[in-house]
Amino acid sequence: MKRIGFLSFGHWSDAPGSLVRTASDALVQTIELAEAAEEVGVHGAYVRVHHFAPQLASPFPLLAAIGARTSRIEIGTAVIDMRYENPLAMAESAAAADLIAGGRLQLGVSRGSPEPADKGYQAFGFVPRDDETDADMARSHTELFRAAIAGAGVVYSDPEMSGRRVPLAIEPRSETLPDRIWWGAGSRATAVWAAEQGMNLMSSTLLTEDTGVPLSELQAEQVRLFRETWTRAGHEREPRVSVSRSILPIIDDETRRYFGLRAQADAHDQVGHIDGTLARFGRSYIGEPDAIAEELTQDAAVHEADTVLVTVPNQLGVDFNARVLESIVRDVAPALG
Repeated sequence: MKRIGFLSFGHWSDAPGSLVRTASDALVQTIELAEAAEEVGVHGAYVRVHHFAPQLASPFPLLAAIGARTSRIEIGTAVIDMRYENPLAMAESAAAADLIAGGRLQLGVSRGSPEPADKGYQAFGFVPRDDETDADMARSHTELFRAAIAGAGVVYSDPEMSGRRVPLAIEPRSETLPDRIWWGAGSRATAVWAAEQGMNLMSSTLLTEDTGVPLSELQAEQVRLFRETWTRAGHEREPRVSVSRSILPIIDDETRRYFGLRAQADAHDQVGHIDGTLARFGRSYIGEPDAIAEELTQDAAVHEADTVLVTVPNQLGVDFNARVLESIVRDVAPALG
């Protein structure tokens, strides 16, 4: 069975038409949208983490609140930029949020995407060593974080307090959380690396490489390479794979007013540069629900994945996005299995 989740970037602004004008609005409405999404049958509520911008930035209080207000829906990130994270503090926060949610946390992490700040992670106290890049630092932070949530000793006890010197693990811990860590891979090579490490795969609406084929085909190749590498690595469990898509069914006059004119313009991939690298940005699926369903059945990467994350225009408010998600669950998802 495929799972359908929503992905919110959590923008806020006082622009005309925005129903999310403050940070408080963004946080509270994300919780409310997760509740509404659970009611209409969506399987997951995911948030983007973005620093130094009017967007969601501190995920664990938000995820804990969603976990406390819902009972079934998966909650997660897509993704946390590990260049900014203290791995041990993050291990404590992630375990606490997962325990509050009853083991529903699906945590997407990665090197992150371009930020407004120049090397903003340095302001958080993290500077790559002379022999490593910021991407290397993100991977080393991820390695320590994963070891910590798995119960590895990360410090020794003080003999004056305990009478002995033994390794101590981070507390609290959630025993199954290590199996629910995902790596946001922007290329085929990083997907292979994620499989070698035993992490699930997240692939977004862009890849930081281009071979001239549609994103759906390149992304499907990325997923196949991930699964092949996972099998060769001999991991015992089955991995999970998600892909993100912009899906906007035209279901009434309001959705037509907002997105009707974009249907043709956004129906094709775009190629551009990001971080100095050629990148391919995926198309949007805009139109009547039955037409979208037919188009998505031809999307090779959607076929390969077990989870589809639908990006939502969060500034249009909870009611609008809940109606759109309900249409996707009712009118589009059945065609995808």
